[in-house]
Amino acid sequence: MTTRKLRLGPLPKMESTKLAFACPASLKTKLDQYAALHAQTYGEVVDAATLIPHMLEAFMAGDRGFRKGSAGKTVAPKPG
Repeated sequence: MTTRKLRLGPLPKMESTKLAFACPASLKTKLDQYAALHAQTYGEVVDAATLIPHMLEAFMAGDRGFRKGSAGKTVAPKPG
């Protein structure tokens, strides 16, 4: 068995807020494939919906333009 290292490592426990979004069927398929590979790699079954917040957080943390543009700024949540 080959040991894989995914960019998204084991998932931390976190408080969450529900958010719904639409995506293309092809993206959903890829997210499901990633979730299956993540479960195989780390031994914990997760679904795509569980992975998406962690993926987005990693993406934003790695986005230099976002980090530079948001330094010291806070964004107030919109009333829902």
